[in-house]
Amino acid sequence: MALDPIHQFQITSLVDFSAAGFNLSFTNSALWMVIGAVASSLFLITAMRKQALVPDRLQAFSEMLYEFVAGMVRDNVGSHGRQYFPLIFTLFIVVLMGNLLGLLPSIPYVIHTFTYTSHIIVTGALALMIFLFVTVFGFYNHGLKFLTLFTPPGVPFVMQLLIVPIEVLSFLIRPATLSLRLFANMMAGHLMLKVFAGFSTMMLGLGGIGLIAGLIPMFFNVALYSLELLVAVLQAYIFAILSCIYLKDTVDLHH
Repeated sequence: MALDPIHQFQITSLVDFSAAGFNLSFTNSALWMVIGAVASSLFLITAMRKQALVPDRLQAFSEMLYEFVAGMVRDNVGSHGRQYFPLIFTLFIVVLMGNLLGLLPSIPYVIHTFTYTSHIIVTGALALMIFLFVTVFGFYNHGLKFLTLFTPPGVPFVMQLLIVPIEVLSFLIRPATLSLRLFANMMAGHLMLKVFAGFSTMMLGLGGIGLIAGLIPMFFNVALYSLELLVAVLQAYIFAILSCIYLKDTVDLHH
């Protein structure tokens, strides 16, 4: 089980509970979501507690994180998109914590880390939330004029017969592409880490020349771990910036 690369993605029930035929058990995935929410909240509250004119390192980092997301919203949605900052900031932190917490080493029989963003049900729910948000607020802000999103201006009627179905399809598959990108990257990266770690463990267990051969996959794993750290941050950024681009449709239809 320890060398099974798929076992790390298994959802296990920690507290069994069901109601009206639905399984509402508290799982390891839910536990790490709570850990991510509590850890990020405590960090931001602690960092901004003093609100010093000359910030310390924690306050400077939290302010940099705030400005980073604020700049992302401003550059991709516009000045009228400031209302979406709390949503994008929360979304960015949720995805980032999910990506990073899963990279923490597990302690056998004590704690097993879990990457909740490696499950399509989680990334799909986040992407579907953005999709519904764009649709609802698009019609709320623009009314039926929101449908002109699928008819680019200046295109001849004959061409629109081809373009409109393509635009509608591209709009409807946004949740799938947004969620699959994050899910696939997190699962693939963690699989590779586990596979190389398994190779290293098996070779080291052989003794003799296996001790030397086991160092090769170990060095690869160190490089992959560094790369996975970069991917974890990058995927959170991509998820947030694509959400900003989609939310721009609620502010400016043709951009």
